[in-house]
Amino acid sequence: MMEIRYNPLTDEWVIISAETQKRPVQPAKNNCPICPGGVEFREETYDLVAFENRYPSLRKNPPEVKESNKLFKRMKSYGVCEVVVYTSKHDSSFPQMPIFQIEKLVDMWVDRTYELSKNDFVKNIFIFENRGKEVGASLPHPHGQIYAFPFIPKRIEAKLNAMEKWFDENGKCVICEILENETNERLVYENETFVALVPFYARFPFEVHIYPKRHISNLLQITENEKKDFARILKVVTKKYDKLFDQEFPYMMMFFQAPFNTKDYSDIFHFHVEFNPPKRDKDKLKWMASVETGTWNFINPIVPEQAAKMLREVEVEF
Repeated sequence: MMEIRYNPLTDEWVIISAETQKRPVQPAKNNCPICPGGVEFREETYDLVAFENRYPSLRKNPPEVKESNKLFKRMKSYGVCEVVVYTSKHDSSFPQMPIFQIEKLVDMWVDRTYELSKNDFVKNIFIFENRGKEVGASLPHPHGQIYAFPFIPKRIEAKLNAMEKWFDENGKCVICEILENETNERLVYENETFVALVPFYARFPFEVHIYPKRHISNLLQITENEKKDFARILKVVTKKYDKLFDQEFPYMMMFFQAPFNTKDYSDIFHFHVEFNPPKRDKDKLKWMASVETGTWNFINPIVPEQAAKMLREVEVEF
């Protein structure tokens, strides 16, 4: 079964995909499907690579679906699900990868965004990484994914609506205004073209956002100099996470870009990255329980300014 179903209670689409049940979960190192010589790569080595997911939720040529009616609407699972493997080294990770490797990865993200955006049915390109079993990562080998959606997901729609409202009422991009007014007490790290901070409105205890200082709406607008700074700030943030509690720090890393092949949101939407880690202490997790899941109202047990101070004071080298 593979289809997209409409929820009339929340005005959103839900992806139904039995294919995802077939994915391998935490296989032994010698059975890793994305290591050199594994199921996906018969070659003895590779650098970094992107390919279509063997167990996708969305496909360019999805199966037909049953006829819809007004109440039970459904549509075909148009879209693309890609896997991006960061390195051939199984035991590596973002904090351990050399800067030049992350710079090449940024180039790949830009390239895949460009290629996927050529598909007329693609409305949103969502780049993400799940690191750690705590957030459901099925493979420990360093990798991320890209989902090219045929619709604008609900939370991204909420961001668009909020940003458009702010722009209409204030005449400027809300993230640009945040950057103009942000204080050092929430700053984690910055370089010439990017800023990493714990937002005033953080939902997760050690949530970090990365914002380009220049207003860009998607990765296609990033300059060569910004690519280098972007790679460095990703390296710094992830190294700080690992050093904070001296452990491999789990997180969800998510890239938010303006939609493609639809209304032009370039003036109002500011490209940004969110890190949502589930840790609230060294040995404690921040679970998304009933309130967060059911209402979207998050309860953060750590004051954002305190979390920023803790991360800011973690010294890392790169």
